[in-house]
Amino acid sequence: MIEIDKVPSPCFVMEEELLRKNLSLIKSVKERAGVNIILAFKAFAIWKSFPVIREYIPYSTASSVYEAQLAYGEMGSPAHTFSPAYTPDNFPLFIRYSSHITFNSLSQYERFYPETLKCRKKVSCGIRVNPEYSVVDTALYDPAVTGSRLGVPAGHFGDELPEGIEGLHFHTLCESSSYDLEKTLEQMEKKFGHFLPKVKWLNMGGGHLMTCQDYDVEHLIDLLLSFKAKYPNLEIIMEPGGAFVWQTGILVSTVVDIVDNGGIKTAILDVSFACHMPDCLEMPYKPRIRGAYHEPVKGLPTYRMGGNSCLSGDFAGEWSFDEPLLAGDKIIFEDMMHYTTVKTTMFNGVSHPSIALWNRYNQLEIYREFSYDDYKNRMS
Repeated sequence: MIEIDKVPSPCFVMEEELLRKNLSLIKSVKERAGVNIILAFKAFAIWKSFPVIREYIPYSTASSVYEAQLAYGEMGSPAHTFSPAYTPDNFPLFIRYSSHITFNSLSQYERFYPETLKCRKKVSCGIRVNPEYSVVDTALYDPAVTGSRLGVPAGHFGDELPEGIEGLHFHTLCESSSYDLEKTLEQMEKKFGHFLPKVKWLNMGGGHLMTCQDYDVEHLIDLLLSFKAKYPNLEIIMEPGGAFVWQTGILVSTVVDIVDNGGIKTAILDVSFACHMPDCLEMPYKPRIRGAYHEPVKGLPTYRMGGNSCLSGDFAGEWSFDEPLLAGDKIIFEDMMHYTTVKTTMFNGVSHPSIALWNRYNQLEIYREFSYDDYKNRMS
C-alpha cells in the first residue's frame, strides 16, 4: 500500500504489486486462450515501467511513429502498427520500427503497400475494417458512428481482399465486456466472414477490460477458444491498453484554497482536470476520491473539485466528506494510470505532476519530475 505521506504533490503513483497482478491475469488469458495480447501505448506509455511489463508481455501496438519507435527502442520489439494517416515522409520510419502495419483505407493501402515490398525486412500488412457495430455509448469514443473515418466498411470490398493483405483489424470496443466482444464477433462474421479463412491474423483491437473485477474472464477464454477452433488459420491479436494498468495507481493532489460562490464550495487543487485528467471532461466521467462519498450526502460538507488552470470549466464534482476540507489536505484520485499521463498537456503553463512507482519493496521511485524547462522547450 502506497504511503501517501512519502509522495510529493502533485504526483501520479503506480503500485508495482497491483501492476503485476494485472499482468499475471493478462498473461494467463494469453496462454490459456492461445492468443497474442499486446500493450496499447495510447492508454499507457510510461516506458520506465516496461522492464516489469516485459516479464509478462513482450509486444506492443503503436499508432504513430513515436509510439512505434518507443516499442522498438524501449519494449525491445517491433510494433504492431495502425495509423489513420501514413505519409511519404513517415512511412519508411513505420516500416523500420514495425512488424505489422495495418492500413485504415483502401487508398492508403494502394499508396503505401508497394513500399513494403521494397524493403529487406518482412512486414505483415493488414487492413482495418469497420463492422458498423459498436456498444460504445459516447460518440467521441465510438469508431462505428455514421461517417466514421476509421476502417473500411464491408460494402467497399469486392469478393477478394487486396493483394498482400495478411490480416484484418477491428477496434470498436471501449472498456467493454467479453459479451460485447461476442456480439461484435457475430457482426464481424456476418460482414467479413468470407475473408477470415483467407488471412493469417485477426487483430481484435483494444477495449477488452479483462482486469476489471466484474469482467467474465472465463467467458472470454471460452469465446476465444471457440473462435480459434472455427478459424484455425488465424493468429488472434488483442491490444488492450487500460486493462494493463486498471486500478494500479493514483494521482495525489493537495487542496490549495476553498472558494464559496452561490452556495457552491469548490476545493481548488494543485492539479488540473483539463491538463491532467482530460477524460473527466471529455467523456465525461467522475473519478473516485479516496475517503470521499462519490455522491453528495445531505448534511455533510460537499465540494466540487477545481483545477488550477484558467479554463472556466476546469472542475468536476460534487463529492461529500466527513469533515470540512482545509488548505493543505490531500485529495487522492483513484485509478489514474490509464489515459492520463499519455494525454497531459502544459496548457496555461501548468506543470505536469511528477510520475513515480511505489515498488514491491515499499519504496518510492520517482520516474520523472517536471520543470520550467519542460514547458519552455515545448514552446520553442
